[in-house]
Amino acid sequence: MFRADDYLDLSQTSHAHLFKDDEEPWAALTRIEAYLDFRLQAVERAQNVSWAYVGENVFIGEDSIIEPNAVIKGPCWIGRNCQIRSGCYIRENVIIGDGVVVGNSSEFKNCIVFNGCEVPHFNYVGDSILGHKAHLGAGVILSNVRLDRQPVSVRVGEKNFPTGLRKFGAIIGDHAEIGCNSVINPGSVIGRRSVIHPLTTFGGVLGEGVILKNRQQHQVVPRR
Repeated sequence: MFRADDYLDLSQTSHAHLFKDDEEPWAALTRIEAYLDFRLQAVERAQNVSWAYVGENVFIGEDSIIEPNAVIKGPCWIGRNCQIRSGCYIRENVIIGDGVVVGNSSEFKNCIVFNGCEVPHFNYVGDSILGHKAHLGAGVILSNVRLDRQPVSVRVGEKNFPTGLRKFGAIIGDHAEIGCNSVINPGSVIGRRSVIHPLTTFGGVLGEGVILKNRQQHQVVPRR
């Protein structure tokens, strides 16, 4: 039911080998560690820089900028022309494509970020995949663990599709926009070009090219 190329333009990553035609896209998350262990053996890894912490097994592409006080633990692959902004915390097993902006107090762990993504302010991206030119507004959280710690399923209507993963956040399709301070629950799949309004809590599957609106009801009363 779920195919990677229904949500993700695989030409917009240098790591398309992580995705298999006969598997759901989230299966790629289980292969990041082994893939990086193999891929990093053949490249020149980054040297520590005085203004940021760069751990072992980190590759940084040409013309990427690492701002002061960023932390990149590794293993990690960062593409070309990226901005890793101050206060960014990149943990283990992270793949970042070309022309990506990540940072300002954002945290990344076991994830794949396609080319042209923007994840710039106070975000958490855990065990998730972000498609080409996806954008997370300030404060967006991709939650990756259920409160009861049970394996994550993807819910479609009344049906649950088990992923076999205890940690799985979301698949965010190409060009999708997630509004500020939204929380995307574990096991969510967001279609291409879809928009989620700010301050929304969402879990499940959102189709392609739709807008998920969140209407608040305000009341204005005299001050006493």
